[in-house]
Amino acid sequence: RQSITITDEYDVQDLFHTILISLFDDIRTEEWTPSYAGGSKRMDFLLKKESIVIEIKKTRVGLNAKEVGDQLLIDIPHYKEHPSCKILYCFIYDPDKLIDNPKGLENDLSFEDENLSVKTIITH
Repeated sequence: RQSITITDEYDVQDLFHTILISLFDDIRTEEWTPSYAGGSKRMDFLLKKESIVIEIKKTRVGLNAKEVGDQLLIDIPHYKEHPSCKILYCFIYDPDKLIDNPKGLENDLSFEDENLSVKTIITH
């Protein structure tokens, strides 16, 4: 039987938040990044003490591999500007398997430089 119904990205965020509160004391939701290239973004979760940001995406019709990848490539420089972001986890929930090559996209969106480590995880 299905015990949890996930219909959109907010459901994934709610579930993720429930897990995080069992592991961390200080979880900041919807924290704004500093302005970068004329705009700023809201982070889904900031674990300030650990210098970790978690960004959640859920695929849907119209938000497949290319669109998710494009969104994250636009967002990552914003996160990099935040003084409390040293590690960025991009969690992509793809229940309908709209991403044909999840490992390829994970590899394309994961990197490490002197200021930021980005790890992308895709699951369904």
